[in-house]
Amino acid sequence: MSKSEARKADVIKSYQRDGKDTGSPEVQVAILTDRIAELTGHLKVHKKDISSRRGLLQMVSTRRSLLDYLKSKNPNGYAEIIKKLGLRG
Repeated sequence: MSKSEARKADVIKSYQRDGKDTGSPEVQVAILTDRIAELTGHLKVHKKDISSRRGLLQMVSTRRSLLDYLKSKNPNGYAEIIKKLGLRG
């Protein structure tokens, strides 16, 4: 198991609803947030990496869509995940 796989498994364990949950919106948002933070650090060092910047923007857009979906279906879950991840200043 590589470092990123172990990190992803830890994130999934932290945010899953039950033992087999790997695809709920909460878990997907948490995984994307972790990847966004990692890629942001990369882009601070490699400012001209346009391909990675595009990927970052796609991930942010996907996370926004998932958060919008979660807000419409489960407002309490939305508020909880925002608070846990430290999003929305």
